[in-house]
Amino acid sequence: MIVSNFKPFEGQHCETTATGSLLKHLGIDLSEPMLFGLGEGLGFIYWDMPRLMSFPFMGGRIKQDELTQNLCRNLGLHLEAKETSSVKTAWKNVKEKIDQEIPVGIKLDCYPLDYFTEKIHFAGHYVAMYGYDDTYAYLVDTQQQGSTVKATLKSLELARKEKGPMSSRNLSYSITKHGAIPELKEIIPAAIKRNAADFLNPPIKNIGYKGIEKTGQAIKKWFDRSKEKSEYELTALLMEGGGTGGALFRILYRDFLKESLKHVNSKELKAGCEMYAQIAPMWNEVSSLIKKAGQTFDQKHLDEASRNLCEIAEREKEAMELLSRIN
Repeated sequence: MIVSNFKPFEGQHCETTATGSLLKHLGIDLSEPMLFGLGEGLGFIYWDMPRLMSFPFMGGRIKQDELTQNLCRNLGLHLEAKETSSVKTAWKNVKEKIDQEIPVGIKLDCYPLDYFTEKIHFAGHYVAMYGYDDTYAYLVDTQQQGSTVKATLKSLELARKEKGPMSSRNLSYSITKHGAIPELKEIIPAAIKRNAADFLNPPIKNIGYKGIEKTGQAIKKWFDRSKEKSEYELTALLMEGGGTGGALFRILYRDFLKESLKHVNSKELKAGCEMYAQIAPMWNEVSSLIKKAGQTFDQKHLDEASRNLCEIAEREKEAMELLSRIN
């Protein structure tokens, strides 16, 4: 069974790619930066649990699942999400939608999927599913993974039920539209202001601009945590090529702000866009310094990355304060 007239959304980030595919099937064809921005997706987290993690993790977006929730709310769409601990029910939830010609989004751990060449556990990955047969599920993944791909039903089952950080209980979701979506000029400012408010008011110090500040201090001591070259290379790779669109999602957000200027006339928006155009290359430099640190184990690279991160924290705080005043 294949959903009729389905056309995949081609993107770099997994959640915007999966949700973008569902929206495209509804006739809503927005750019990936616009999906990310209307999903209020920009964020930051520094996550380090030494007893459980061999190396710290840096994330550049908001909490898993919230991007799609925000996007549907802003576009006036109905989101139906289902979770279950039962493998049988999990498959039933997906199969019923596909049989009704409705594509579904699925959250899973990418490790068991046949087509993934980089075998790492990440239970916060998203795909869209648009069909199945007796052997395979037909999926949409990011451009890096091949866009339209297929995975054995068994590997999909294993991927969905994996446990660990960021995992869900066989989460699947579908989206329906009732009437026309709001005009972008009406919803862009509110989405930007809410994203700015979250970024500027983190509940704990390892999130938002405070999290970037904390990382700037912590990174100087990374050699005490690990001198495995692969840890540093993987961190740099995830910042640039792990579905972030480059610069830990800052390029996507910069492009969202730039596209928003076509719909919203605002001096705050224009200034914020210019600031993120300057901030994004600074993140590129941080990832490059982390990679060099792993290659040379020279402390100067971590110290320079630390200085850059402290400056980035201040610049992003200033940019978001400005964007929070958008009309």
